[in-house]
Amino acid sequence: MKTIQVKVKPNARASTLEQSEGIWLAKLKAPPVDGKANEELIMLIARHFGCRKSAVSIKSGASARIKLVQIDDD
Repeated sequence: MKTIQVKVKPNARASTLEQSEGIWLAKLKAPPVDGKANEELIMLIARHFGCRKSAVSIKSGASARIKLVQIDDD
């Protein structure tokens, strides 16, 4: 199990995930409405780490810009 800290920037031109100085930066195309940005964040992290979407969960900060995301190892 791995926990990472992610800073989210919604409404970006393209969805990207990059790491700098111990914190991950996720730029998401989705707006922060009705959980769309959180869904896109989970898909982006699952694709980056090569795991299932069900293995990725937002541990804290679901409505904040800085989130703790938990990735379960299979």
